[in-house]
Amino acid sequence: MKFLLKFSLIVLFACTVTAQNNSETALALNTNSNAGVFEFQTETIDYGTINQNSNGNRTFVFKNNGNSPIIISKTKGSCGCTVATAPTKPIMPGETAEINVKYATNRVGSFSKTITLTSNASEKIKTIKIKGTVLKADTQPSVAINN
Repeated sequence: MKFLLKFSLIVLFACTVTAQNNSETALALNTNSNAGVFEFQTETIDYGTINQNSNGNRTFVFKNNGNSPIIISKTKGSCGCTVATAPTKPIMPGETAEINVKYATNRVGSFSKTITLTSNASEKIKTIKIKGTVLKADTQPSVAINN
C-alpha cells in the first residue's frame, strides 16, 4: 500500500513538473504584427585568426524593419569575456543602429560566444554570435652573447 502511494505521488509530481510553462519561450514569441523587426547585416561575426591581446571590438549593424520602435532593454554575453553595448534610445522604424561587442582576447584558443538581446521587437529574445581563434602572442627571441 505504501509503495502504491509513493509511486502515485512520484507520477503526480513528474506530471506537474513537466506541465510547467517555460516563460522564456513564451517571452521570445511576440504575435504583435506592429512590433519592431530586427534585420541584422550578419548575425555571426567571425574574428578569424587574431593575435592574443589584439583588438577585440566588433560591431553588429541592424535595421528596424518593423512598424514600431525597438527598445533593447538588456544585453547579455554568454560569459564575462564578452561585453555588448546596445543603443539606449529607441530605434525607430527604418532606422539603423549598432550593437558594439568587446571580446577579451587575452585568452588563447578557439572561441564561440553568444550575445542575447532582450527587447520589445517581434523576436523578443534575439541571439547574435561571435567566433574566432586567438593565437598566443609571439615571445621575444632570446639573444645569445658569444664571448
